[in-house]
Amino acid sequence: MNDRIQSIDIFRGMTMLLMVWVNDFWSLTDIPHWLEHMAYDEDALGFSDVIFPAFLFIVGLSIPFANRARQKKAQNRIEIAYHIIIRSASLILMGVLMVNLESYHEASAFLPRPIWQIAMALGFFLIWNVYPKGEDWRSKRILLKSAGWLVLATITALFRSDPESGYNWIEPHWWGILGLIGWSYLICALLQLFTGEKILPIAIAWIGLVLFNIASFAGWLDFLSPVKSYIWIVGDASLPALTMAGCFASLLYLHPSTKQKPLQYCFSLLALGLLCLFVGVLLRPYWGISKILATPAWTEICTGIGFVAFSVLFWIADIKKATRWASFLNPAGTATLTCYLLPYFVYAIFIMSGFKLPPALTTGTIGLATSMLFALAIVYATGILNRFKIRLAL
Repeated sequence: MNDRIQSIDIFRGMTMLLMVWVNDFWSLTDIPHWLEHMAYDEDALGFSDVIFPAFLFIVGLSIPFANRARQKKAQNRIEIAYHIIIRSASLILMGVLMVNLESYHEASAFLPRPIWQIAMALGFFLIWNVYPKGEDWRSKRILLKSAGWLVLATITALFRSDPESGYNWIEPHWWGILGLIGWSYLICALLQLFTGEKILPIAIAWIGLVLFNIASFAGWLDFLSPVKSYIWIVGDASLPALTMAGCFASLLYLHPSTKQKPLQYCFSLLALGLLCLFVGVLLRPYWGISKILATPAWTEICTGIGFVAFSVLFWIADIKKATRWASFLNPAGTATLTCYLLPYFVYAIFIMSGFKLPPALTTGTIGLATSMLFALAIVYATGILNRFKIRLAL
């Protein structure tokens, strides 16, 4: 087996397509409840509740390969750790700004919400776009990135929230999707970096995070409540547990005992997935299944789904070498952040223009098909931007 796993890119692209799709469900009516996010007090797992944990699992899958690639460039651990910290901080910053958009109050603010939203996304593009590395681009890179930081500083200063939210300026009352990814990535990437490609430390860390999640819900960690507001593992350790599971899967692939046995590796993933699903079912009677609460049952069932889905994709793409069917996903799999942010421009433009689809196209099965076409259009637009050298990367 080669170090490159085609199924990781396909899994990432497929998950991003589905994430754009389910994020558009807010614009639809009369769609099956099982496709939506479940409420915090529902003991249930909706299709939408599986997408974010799948992406966390994929983040973990990518970590050992990213760290190995930087080591091959002769970067030492301190340099790689610095990159991990900066990358995590960037995701957390974006997450905090994006989540505060939910409480934006036009009557109190200086800018209409759609303008603020476009400016935010534009700032992200200016700062984190992958610019040409030539010396002739050095001054342009500095200028464009500086413009991006200026845009973010300006909109941050102009931000005002809904008075009913209890605060008036930007606050990290929760980290947002990108912020949660950033914290999970920080924990798992640093741990994998400093433990190397050894399976045992990562396995122990994964199990430790799972146990922390269970202990938190069981009340065994209540004595730590005084410090919880200052130092805690994000999501009661559920989110980094999902990421660490993906990291474990990649290290299992890189282990010499598995290197020349792709079919055995595939079955190992499937077995791990079934085990996690079984554990999740066993845990369900205690705290139920809830994405919003990040219960242990949700964590383990979604981890199991991640293992099973990856094993299937690995068998298709890396054992059977069938990858052409997924070529349309390449932009979403390789320019994921670009794909995730593009809808923020589109939605804001729609609001400012007053554009609305007729109800017939936003209702029921037809509405779901319309949203999928929108998601596919976002992936296609990401590919076009890539050709024009517009692609975000951290």
